[in-house]
Amino acid sequence: SFYEELLSHGILKPLTAPVEGMVVKEGSCNYVAPQGISSVVKYYLKQSAGADVFYKQHVTHISLKDGKWEVSRKMGPPEQFDIVILTMPVPQILQLQGDIVNIINESQKQQLESASYSSRYALGLFYEAGTRIDVPWAAQYITDNPCIRFISIDNKKRNIESPEIGPSVVVHTTVTFGSEHLDSDPAEVQHLILSHLERIVPSLPKPDSIKCQKWRYSQVTKAVPNCLGQMILHTEPLLICGGDGFTRSSFDGCIDSAMSLAQTVKSHL
Repeated sequence: SFYEELLSHGILKPLTAPVEGMVVKEGSCNYVAPQGISSVVKYYLKQSAGADVFYKQHVTHISLKDGKWEVSRKMGPPEQFDIVILTMPVPQILQLQGDIVNIINESQKQQLESASYSSRYALGLFYEAGTRIDVPWAAQYITDNPCIRFISIDNKKRNIESPEIGPSVVVHTTVTFGSEHLDSDPAEVQHLILSHLERIVPSLPKPDSIKCQKWRYSQVTKAVPNCLGQMILHTEPLLICGGDGFTRSSFDGCIDSAMSLAQTVKSHL
């Protein structure tokens, strides 16, 4: 039903562009978000009953105060909440300070510590409108390069090619390269990725701008065990955590955790 709804509103469309080297599982169907994956999040936020969304709030401490959760952040004063739901990568839950450190019991801590993630770099190359990128594919999985795993001509993959919009190329590194260069100088990493990219696609024109992004927690390689999409850390007031770290890193995994979280919060209200 989630897919049907998103397809009917044009948020998702079936993937029709040619992707070389993609392993297609029997019975599975692949989709693309023409306006980017953030359009899925924006769609659901619009469905909410007037949720106020605040970005760039770096949470540092969670403590109990007068029967509520007091949440402190890097910038700005602390705030109090009746219910707190944490969906950041699992290692970041364990980095939080305050009463939460003692609230997470020993067995929960062991469960949370056993979750693991891969790390990658993503590189974006942005071009002026009218630039031609002459390759026969929209995206390609690379199996024989130590640095690059995936290349996508993003507007072609999303099927939104237009003379008014400049094309963009997205590159994802291999898991091995990501872990080996996790703490390397970003400029050096960018240079390395570009040199490999040049060898794989020598015809690529010079980009207008480049963005290199480190993805420390890219995909879940081992989810938190023995959890059905969420874990209750404290009941009164409710403190609960979930996300793909409790299922798997796919849209389905995110939905499974979200449904489980929603059900638990609902039964608590």
